[in-house]
Amino acid sequence: MPGLDKKLEPAPRADGNAVGAQRRSAARYASVDALRGLTVAAMLLVNNPGDWGHVYAPLEHAAWHGFTPTDLIFPMFLFIVGVSIALALMPRVERGDDRRVLTKTVLVRGARILGLGLLLHVCALWAFDLAHYRVPGVLQRIGLCFAAVGVLALHTRQRTQWVAFAALLLAYGALLAAGGTLEPFVNIASRIDHALLGVHVYQLDPATGRGHDPEGLVSTLGALATTLFGLRAGDWLRRGDRRTLVIAGALAIAAGLAWSLLQPLNKNLWTPSYVLWTGGLACWILALFHSLIDLRGWPPVGRTFGVNAIAAYAGSAFMLYALVAFGWLDPLYQHAFASWITPRFGPYVASLAYAVAFVLVWWMVVRVLDARKVYFKI
Repeated sequence: MPGLDKKLEPAPRADGNAVGAQRRSAARYASVDALRGLTVAAMLLVNNPGDWGHVYAPLEHAAWHGFTPTDLIFPMFLFIVGVSIALALMPRVERGDDRRVLTKTVLVRGARILGLGLLLHVCALWAFDLAHYRVPGVLQRIGLCFAAVGVLALHTRQRTQWVAFAALLLAYGALLAAGGTLEPFVNIASRIDHALLGVHVYQLDPATGRGHDPEGLVSTLGALATTLFGLRAGDWLRRGDRRTLVIAGALAIAAGLAWSLLQPLNKNLWTPSYVLWTGGLACWILALFHSLIDLRGWPPVGRTFGVNAIAAYAGSAFMLYALVAFGWLDPLYQHAFASWITPRFGPYVASLAYAVAFVLVWWMVVRVLDARKVYFKI
């Protein structure tokens, strides 16, 4: 994941053979790299269609309330951030490593991820000739969640982490309820974000001037809960407790559906019901990947994306902004895809073909990097 390097790899077990333990640890959790990689690949797929007017419904976010497969991608990534923290940091704590040093590393790394997100938005401002600079973003949220949950992993026990998880859900749910409505632009999360950030949000309502950002500051409370759930799931994983992963997933899904009767599933607001629903699904998917890859030896498809997640996500964004800025994106799509695919198969197939090709280009990039043992970390 972005922000974890060899300094924060899982510590070897005390079995008298440090090298062997490190190799077994790496092999045991190949599922996490694979799952992270497939999640990043899915991000690239849904973020880069050839034509935003012709995207298959499952590859789009729900317009507001509701849920599509695409709405699982970002919480899945943050869940894996939490899992990775558990695998990387908790053994170090148990071994007695200096928590102050680890805390500084976590905070610096989180700040770097956030800073990279801000830099990407500078490039987006230039490429798309936007009227306003957007402050929140995907990497910004990842950086904040990584730093906050990393510090909790270093300085709190399991019970405190569960209390923090419950407190985040209850407090955020109460805040949303106190706002009186969950409708776009007028919900309390959007109102607070707009009051703090002004025009520097993702979307402004031209009729009212109100703003909204799907990665806003307030809804990050829900994202923190998702990452904390991943932290606890990572601890179950490293202890080999698949049964708890499956049961916790079922309970979270049921609780999320029940809560959605009061506060709907909503990715834009990252509602508590959405936290529980997606967290439960993530638990099940993690358990499945662990069973198939780590225990049964299935190939870790997606691993090359997973070990170079930062290169794939940030690099693909820079590439997109360059294509847009130099006026190459539309001619590329029209000549290489739409001109011959649309007459034969329709515009939706052409749009999807471009998205798949975009992912394949970056799959080749990260595959070459992996073959040469080149891993970009920040």
